Order: sequence, then C-alpha cells, then structure tokens
Amino acid sequence: MRSGTHDGFCTIPSATGGLARLACARLREVGKDVAAVLAKVGARPEQVNDDTIRLEVPKQIRILQLASEELQDGLLGFHLARNFDVREIGLVYYVIASSERLADALLNGKRYCTIMNEGVRLNVKLDDRAAAIALDYVDVDRQSDRHQIEFWLVALLRICRQVTDTRLAPRHLRIKHRRDETPAEMRSFFGCDVEFGAASDEIIFPASVASLPIVGSDNYLNDLLLRYAEEALADRPQERASLRSAVERVLPQLLPHAKASASNVAQKLALSKRTLSRKLHDEGVAFAEILDETRAALAKRYLAERDLPISEIAWLLGYGEVSSFTHAFKRWTGMTPRQFRLSFSELGDVA
Repeated sequence: MRSGTHDGFCTIPSATGGLARLACARLREVGKDVAAVLAKVGARPEQVNDDTIRLEVPKQIRILQLASEELQDGLLGFHLARNFDVREIGLVYYVIASSERLADALLNGKRYCTIMNEGVRLNVKLDDRAAAIALDYVDVDRQSDRHQIEFWLVALLRICRQVTDTRLAPRHLRIKHRRDETPAEMRSFFGCDVEFGAASDEIIFPASVASLPIVGSDNYLNDLLLRYAEEALADRPQERASLRSAVERVLPQLLPHAKASASNVAQKLALSKRTLSRKLHDEGVAFAEILDETRAALAKRYLAERDLPISEIAWLLGYGEVSSFTHAFKRWTGMTPRQFRLSFSELGDVA
C-alpha cells in the first residue's frame, strides 16, 4: 500500500512544513516577497507549496522568525494557530477525535505525534493530581524558536476543546522562552496566566479532564485509523541523529569563553576536527554557517531580556568588543542591537 493515502484517508506523511506554509500564505496576503524569505533559509519553493514534501524543522523555525519580522507580529505562531482548521493536521487529528476519552486521545497523540512533526515529541503524564501535556524538541535547538512552540501549544488546547466540546482552561501553562508579561490575548485564550522562562513547555490540566468523553468517539473508526497510523509510523524513514544539532547544543557553552572554534567543538563531541568538517559537509552545512546562525538566534533571544546589557550579550556570544557584535548584528538584521531591541519593544515583544 502506498504511503500517503489509505482507502481515501490522507495520512499526510509529514506535516513538517505545514506551519511554514501557513506563514507564507500570510506573507502573500499582505504582498510580502515570500521567495526572498525562503532564499534566506535555503528552502525551495516546492517545500512550502507541496504538502507532501518534507521541510526540515530548523528551516521552518527560521521561516517563522523571518515572517514574524516581516509582518511585525511578535505573536505570529499564536495567531496562526488561532485561525487554522485543526482538521488540517490530518490522520493524527482524526485518531484523537475518534478516541473514547480525552486520556485515550492524548496518549494516541503522544504515540503518533511524529507523523505531524519530526522535531517535536508529545509527552503525556496522567495521575491523580494532574493531566499534563509537555512538548520536547528532538535534535532541534529550542533556543532558536518561539513561534512554532506557541503554535503547537495553542493547537493542542484547541483540539482538546473541540473534541470534548468544552471550554477547557489549563490549571497552569509553562513556556521555556521569555516574555516580559503574558499578552492580553494569550491570557484570554488560555484562561490563565502563562509562566514564561520556565523549565518546560507544558500544559497542565486538573486530573479530572482525563476522563472527559470525546464527543465524536467511534470505536470502529478509531480501530481502523489506528491501523493506518501504525502503517504511517512504519513508513517513516529511520531517524538519524543530526551532527548539526549536536554542534548547536555545544556552541552556547563555549561562546561566552570565546572558545567556540571547530577544534574545541570537535573535542567536546569526541571527534577530530577533520571528521567534524567532513560529517557536517555530508549534512550540507559548514561549521562557520552553524556558528553564525547560532549567534544570530541567541542574540535575538538575549535581546529579549530587557535588563541584559548589550556589552554582556556581546560577551555571551564570544565577541571581545561590542563593536564587533554590532557589526555582525547589522549584517544579520540590518539594524544595530539597540535599534532591534527598541523596534520590537514597541511591539511588546522580540520576534
């Protein structure tokens, strides 16, 4: 049986890229140059025009960041998640929506979430104290993202509300990245304050919600869809750890000490410098490119901390002089760090 369709049911081999497509559609609506955005991340147009073609998760995250800047929307992921039809998620949504109880739905979501996004894992904890849904990133730099994670947290809550036909409100919501305060529209949607700068990305419900019935529960349909979902998992290519992601995890440890050289990174990863270079080349990337992109992503995250001096940010990124950091930042964004911080503080956030 061919992967992708099963007797009329679309499995969507990978929804990775679907969020980038939503962002590109929003850019087109306001007359922005989508091709220029894609060129900046090395993505091909067909990767955001054809939902059967996989887009790497780091590229999707970067596209969302650039789209946020183009649209001057610091809540882009949140807004995209509020407005899309959750049925577009495909097979995984229908597995969830045909389950018997919310607990079953969440556990099914946990098992089959990789069909939707290869870089995100759903963890579900159910006990007599709480029902918790946590999102973990796999081989993806969490520090580089805020829009994708906010999208999925909103989408998950929307799905839970839709399939139970209730206005579920979390008891607590935690998000790893920082914001100065919970935006009013976020607080209104979630029904609670959000703990930013937390140790996890997690939605926590009262324990009682796990027993809520699913309004569209259908045991026969669910059994059928579970078989399709198992086939979709089996059809996925064998996962392979990315050396790039390993380098991205090591760099923030070395940057503050100005020791983020290829040789030092290789030593941390128990490789020779030559082997590191060769393996990165096989993945289609160079060490200098990863270093530059990691610095750019971290710079924007650090600038979100209003009280963190720019001189300290320069040191955290491994620059001996603020002028060197300023020159690099202007190359990345066309603005100085101070201009960037000011322009996005006026929006109430750093995109």
